[in-house]
Amino acid sequence: MKQFSTQAAEATKRMRELFSATPLQRNDHLSTVYGADIWLKREDLSPVRSYKLRGAYNAMSKQADKEVFVCASAGNHAQGVAFVCRHMRKKGVIFMPVTTPQQKIGKTRLFGGEWVEVRLVGDYFDDTLRASQSYCMEVGGHFLSPFDDQDVIEGQATVTHEMLEQLGRAPDIFIVPVGGGGLSSSARRLLSERAPETEIFYVEPSGGKSLAAAVEAGEPTTISNVDTFVDGAAVARIGVHTFAALKGIDADHVLAIPEDRICTTILEMLNVEGVVLEPAGALALDALKDLRDEIKGKTVVCVSSGGNFDFERLPEVKERAQRYSGVKKYFILRLPQRPGALKDFLGLLGPDDDISRFEYLKKSARNFGTVLLGVETPLPENFASLSERLENAGMSIRDITGDEAMVDLII
Repeated sequence: MKQFSTQAAEATKRMRELFSATPLQRNDHLSTVYGADIWLKREDLSPVRSYKLRGAYNAMSKQADKEVFVCASAGNHAQGVAFVCRHMRKKGVIFMPVTTPQQKIGKTRLFGGEWVEVRLVGDYFDDTLRASQSYCMEVGGHFLSPFDDQDVIEGQATVTHEMLEQLGRAPDIFIVPVGGGGLSSSARRLLSERAPETEIFYVEPSGGKSLAAAVEAGEPTTISNVDTFVDGAAVARIGVHTFAALKGIDADHVLAIPEDRICTTILEMLNVEGVVLEPAGALALDALKDLRDEIKGKTVVCVSSGGNFDFERLPEVKERAQRYSGVKKYFILRLPQRPGALKDFLGLLGPDDDISRFEYLKKSARNFGTVLLGVETPLPENFASLSERLENAGMSIRDITGDEAMVDLII
């Protein structure tokens, strides 16, 4: 049997039939911030702005005799499959949930052209998946898993193979995002053969810790209540084939990143570097914050795995980033129901405090009214002095920023 590194090299040659190698770029900004030699493997610059194209092409090229390819996806996998269907002139039937944003549906149809049919089925992905698999059996097509397939895993290994060739040496640390495990399992298999001295850190969102759950249980485990904000990595259960390659990794090398903190990295890369990353694409870069001491003085490669960011989400990303950074808070304020009370309140605000939300309805026969208040300020410590001034003025205030149920209701 061929070594996995040989398979990855052959798969990389096949990729050149479809697209050029994505860049490996040294990032001066991050290198300066963290005191390390930091490089980004820019999968966000692939033809479909994610690495998912690689696994789809590798798997489909090995099944070139098939007439129909079927998949279920609401995101990057669908776009990768559609792109390859048009290239190979093969029919593709892509099932997507009814709730999929029109932008993603449109991009999938654009990449596939006349060769792809998009079917919108089910409100939830599980319903979509069942429908796609049932259809695939009916027509005798080939089902394309987004990650739990050996040919897909082999295709994703081309990311790591290219990185080693482009860097010209093995990095000290390789940081990869984790969803279903296709990219991360391929990286471990390849580096274990070619650069076993390289440390790998596996990064997943806090609301989708399927790898951490599997490592703890020793087998793939389904997690409940998945937070879908990091939609490219929000997977409830890691793959069987992918975990077979990841089993035995050090639990300390599996990092969970808060969704709100990921938003700070998305904004940082957009505002400072002009790099557009989707939430999953920012995972590996955000992990640098937790590895500051570990990476100092070392060569580090992060995979920026995707850049399919819908700019309609930008206000939400900014909101979450501000709340995480402590410069925006929401309060319930008890305001005296008397003339001049609002003027008194405004006089208590600091010179840099900005009201972003103010909702108040005067109630009859009450001494105090309730105000929903949102405040932005450049420094988190400004809130302590604001609260003190309000309390001293007899206006009690309750911070509800950390109350997710309340914030989800009002924002």
